[in-house]
Amino acid sequence: MSHLKKLYPDLLAILAFVVLSLAYFFPADIDGRILFQHDSAAGVGAGHEYTQYQEETGEQTRWTGTLFGGMPTYQIAPSYESTAPLSWAEHAYRLFLPDYVRLTFILLLGFYILLRAFDVKPWLAVLGSIAWAFSSYFFILISAGHLWKFITLAYVPPTLAGIVMAYRGHLLTGALTAALFAALQIRSNHVQMTYYFLFVILFFVVAYAYEAWKNKGWRQFAKATGVLAVAALVAVAANLSNLYHTYQYSKETIRGKSELTQAVDLDNQTSSGLERDYITAWSYGKAETLTFLVPNFHGGSSAAVLSQSKAAMEKANPMYGSIYQAFPQYFGAQPWTAGPVYVGAFVLFLFVLGCFIVKTPMKWALLGATVFSILLSWGKNFMPLTDFFIDYVPMYDKFRAVSSILVIAEFTIPLLAVLAVKEAMKWEKIDKTVLRPVGISLLLTAGLATFIALAPGALNVELLTPREGRMLSQAVEQGAIPAQELTPILNNIHDMRKAMVSADAWRSVLIIAAGCFCLWLMVSRKLRKEVCLAGMIVICLADMWMVNKRYLNDAQFVPASVKTQQFVQTEADKIILEENPMTGSYRVLNLAGDTFNENNTSYWHRSVGGYHAAKLRRYQELIDNHIGAEMQIAYRAIADAKGDLEAVDGQRFPVLNMLNTAYFILPTEGGKTVPLKNPYALGTAWFVDSVQYVPNAAEEMEALFHFDARRTAVVDKRFAATLQDVAECTKDSTAYIALTEYKPNRVAFQTHNDHDGVAVFSEIYYPDGWIAIIDGKPVDLARANYVLRALHIPAGDHQVVMTFDPKSVHVTDGIAYAAIALLVLGLLWALWRHVRRHSQGD
Repeated sequence: MSHLKKLYPDLLAILAFVVLSLAYFFPADIDGRILFQHDSAAGVGAGHEYTQYQEETGEQTRWTGTLFGGMPTYQIAPSYESTAPLSWAEHAYRLFLPDYVRLTFILLLGFYILLRAFDVKPWLAVLGSIAWAFSSYFFILISAGHLWKFITLAYVPPTLAGIVMAYRGHLLTGALTAALFAALQIRSNHVQMTYYFLFVILFFVVAYAYEAWKNKGWRQFAKATGVLAVAALVAVAANLSNLYHTYQYSKETIRGKSELTQAVDLDNQTSSGLERDYITAWSYGKAETLTFLVPNFHGGSSAAVLSQSKAAMEKANPMYGSIYQAFPQYFGAQPWTAGPVYVGAFVLFLFVLGCFIVKTPMKWALLGATVFSILLSWGKNFMPLTDFFIDYVPMYDKFRAVSSILVIAEFTIPLLAVLAVKEAMKWEKIDKTVLRPVGISLLLTAGLATFIALAPGALNVELLTPREGRMLSQAVEQGAIPAQELTPILNNIHDMRKAMVSADAWRSVLIIAAGCFCLWLMVSRKLRKEVCLAGMIVICLADMWMVNKRYLNDAQFVPASVKTQQFVQTEADKIILEENPMTGSYRVLNLAGDTFNENNTSYWHRSVGGYHAAKLRRYQELIDNHIGAEMQIAYRAIADAKGDLEAVDGQRFPVLNMLNTAYFILPTEGGKTVPLKNPYALGTAWFVDSVQYVPNAAEEMEALFHFDARRTAVVDKRFAATLQDVAECTKDSTAYIALTEYKPNRVAFQTHNDHDGVAVFSEIYYPDGWIAIIDGKPVDLARANYVLRALHIPAGDHQVVMTFDPKSVHVTDGIAYAAIALLVLGLLWALWRHVRRHSQGD
């Protein structure tokens, strides 16, 4: 019973986290309303065929044909049978709370576990958990629908808690905690976030290594490192299916290296990953880092316009009211942002204070990691360091949006802030040793915020972005704005943005002042420590709660029915589906919307377009070199022919034809759409007259500019042997290939030809997993026309079946099951030891 009493503060903390999480999303969580943003909507559309197939058959498919002509589902629906036990553990850890509520809850709980591992008392651990969990970036992630990234980050602190426990001497508990939460973290499938926190782990290990060297504790350090290495192997093995197939898939995506070496910008190309421009497109500005202290230092969100800012509108000139709707509040270095990285003004003060008063090696680890993440977040604004990491640090060139590495600073800042309060609680009196670090910290935070409030434009390079300047200049040239009004408009926008920055800076000053007052009450013993900590909790929570509500609030939640209404079948969809009872017999190109930024079409049809952040590189290159241009050609030709495709030269868009683009969806007046059947689509498969072998990818791509896809197959010479070196083919007038079965992971054809021949299939080629069988005998697939499949088919009548069932899934699942079994046995052993120890104590 006495042992249970010790848990009461922790149980109360957990209850508080549940209440806070419910309160933030109230009343949407009670009403059952949801967020339905672009990325989540796109995910539903992309995964519809997968979900539908699973509901109908009870099986999973690793391939979908509904976007970009076809692609693996490894990054659309990364679910493997072996991860089911981890899923059960995850639901239990979340306490089966409602959507969104459970997200904030696991963020709070995870950091609380970490702080308790650092031997931080419950009240202070609650303060730290709130400081971490209510950092603005996490709520922006929820708003944007980046939930896998969010969940991955939520499991980082408890993973690190296991590392801390192990190095503090609790080897078994630490290893099991690290293994369990690392497994959950990896399962959440956001490799970029896991990768970033490997650097944090490195900083932690270096700190503990220094401590071991200083205290001659190498034996304990070696033991802890050893068991943690085993824990890491178990966590990786438990997710081996996902990790292996993500790795294999990444090599074929835009994150892999292009074979079009003659066409790339060598200065922009990396050795094996994304282009530098793509990696660094979202780079945090150097001055923008001050959003840590003042959330609106660069205006906030690109989605909000100036007229929505009360502080800005106080400086507005009524004459220019309509113009303010065209200007976003954000005016920083990034192309677009949903909101700033704000860690809390008082939390930042405590972090700076911790740099002076915390004396352990962990301080230097946390400070080093903070600086490290800030410098790398600058990306193209600090290219020497960025280039070094892109060129020499493994895997760094696989990830885009370098500004997101600031998640490290969002973790290290509240952690060091808590360690600072823990140290300050030991102070016996207020003297020079106290006043000096507090004074310096106030100067660097409240003092800086005061300077920003008084001179809001002094630290900003520009209060107007180059794009906005060009927009105003064009408006003057077009006569929309009188030339004499341009300067007053510019000055007024400057004043408005300065007012917005200044108001937020004064707010930060007040937050720091209120927090420091609580700190003074605690240090001077005017009030009990618990009361002072409660005051700090209220101040930090109120501060960050109000900022987060700017970017995620109840007004953004909609009825759950909107989720299905997003994919209401249009008249165009209905016509196409009625004409084609077999889904796999056609593809659709939607010219009525943003073809490569939506999955509404993919919900109903096999689409030439789609939206996904990790599409196949070869398909993207086909879009860049052919599909994009042919779309424009087809659209203009259809318009010129007044919708009569029979009057259009189909050879003007051969790549669209070879992709079996049987329908174009076109916009009409009133926002409606109509389908237009393409008589030149080549169907699901066809025999060709000849095969043109080319030596490399560049010539293969070039050949597609001037070829007849019906008659000729363009093939890389590496596949010549697979096609038995056939160059000229013979086919009789009755030769045909007919689709007889379509499932996302299985297609079957009946073929007839009096001669041996080469067939091209309008199915996307993928090098790992597709198995072709002719009359029950396996044969090798070749790649043709840069992205399609091809087969050598003997004379006669044959049944051709292609299935996507990678053997690697079964092998890696077996290894994962073994790892999970090992983890479960370890947890049971630890539980048995715990029960036995306490029963003996009783």
